[in-house]
Amino acid sequence: MFESLSDRLQAVFQKLGSKGRLDENDVREAMKAVRLALLEADVNFKVVKDFVARVTEQAIGEEVTKSLTPHQQVVKIVHNELINLLGVEHAPLQEARPGPTVIMLVGLQGTGKTTLAAKLALHLRKKGRRVMLAACDVYRPAAITQLQTLGKQLNVPVYSEGTSARPPDIAARALEQARRDLVNVVIIDTAGRLQIDEPLMQELAEIDARVHPTERLLVVDAMTGQEAVRVAEAFNARVNLTGLVMTKMDGDARGGAALSVRAVTGVPIKFLSTGEKVDTHTLEPFYPDRLASRILGMGDVLSLIEKAEQMYDAEQARAMEKKLRKGKFDFEDFLTSMQQMRKLGPLQELLKLIPGLGQLARNEELVDERQLKRVEAMIFSMTPYERRNPEVIKGSRRTRIARGSGTSEQEVSALVKQFQQMQRMMKQIASDQGRGGRRGGRGGRGGPGGPGGLDINELMRMLK
Repeated sequence: MFESLSDRLQAVFQKLGSKGRLDENDVREAMKAVRLALLEADVNFKVVKDFVARVTEQAIGEEVTKSLTPHQQVVKIVHNELINLLGVEHAPLQEARPGPTVIMLVGLQGTGKTTLAAKLALHLRKKGRRVMLAACDVYRPAAITQLQTLGKQLNVPVYSEGTSARPPDIAARALEQARRDLVNVVIIDTAGRLQIDEPLMQELAEIDARVHPTERLLVVDAMTGQEAVRVAEAFNARVNLTGLVMTKMDGDARGGAALSVRAVTGVPIKFLSTGEKVDTHTLEPFYPDRLASRILGMGDVLSLIEKAEQMYDAEQARAMEKKLRKGKFDFEDFLTSMQQMRKLGPLQELLKLIPGLGQLARNEELVDERQLKRVEAMIFSMTPYERRNPEVIKGSRRTRIARGSGTSEQEVSALVKQFQQMQRMMKQIASDQGRGGRRGGRGGRGGPGGPGGLDINELMRMLK
């Protein structure tokens, strides 16, 4: 979503870096470009004006213009001001003591509230909470059916009374049921409208008065641009929001809503959501400093680590580490590593989190998910014996694997050859470590791939 803005800002900073020393005119020219980039990203005009004024005031100071690395100082100032714009600190969900905690989701129709309710339920359940979903959108039977289907898929109970009862009554009885069932969290999926109207606001106010939600989260479609700011202001005035969730963050909109809505409303962003699929990597807690770093092309290693920890199989990793230390690594191990990596999300999204690889992630020729699937298909077409002993893959075996995977014999040969090169490299590393050589290389403890993981650089080299 922020690719265009990120490219524009990085171009500004590269131009500053080429100048060496900076004077006031250089800074003001750069800030004009920053201002235009933010406006074209659909950031609120007043927010842009205040942001540029703050950055300019700091950037023309003596500390920056006389610094040995003035452009880096400017980048640091912009980074800090972006963090301030986005909310400074992470705002976690609040919990009721004693429970249950009630989370009311509000927003216009089509923003993804129902899907978000399921994503949030999965997120909280992984944290050890017992969750119940409450279907209070009685005006769209399809919304109730969708919530029940998602609840069944996730094994999360859904409280529903169909379309005949009033939403405030449903919400109140859902809370009573949650207390009886010793549920920790109740997530209320409320109705939306195509536009804000008084009946909608009155109904939400009534639900609020009946169940006293701990969190009132506005679900905002990040694709709507400046309209998202107006919607957030209207809901906040009537419902007293405690947080925002930005959905469709993987869309191709310019992203200005995410940068504007927090500054205009004062309500913290609590989650970012991508896609329609309900799984662990499509909903992430919002950290202002991490998004600011992504926008400036600095990556987001902390989020990448957290994603990996969610999928981390400690037992499997220990077994893999033993094999690596002995210099043994076969196609079955490679397949396991690749599948674990793919659980973290699309490869392009992962590369964006690694500093310096943001632009590489956009090169579809270098980062082709289809090539991963072709490699996977070739390995699946091998017998267990062939996976453990790649050196036997020749002649008729190679022909059979190519036919079974829908690839060519040349591709199978290339895969085996590159894999054997990687095996030799890993044996060498294991040998070096056994003689007390350097530690932390690829495949060793602390290396880029981590225990049980395959170094992305090696994977990319292998797929070229």
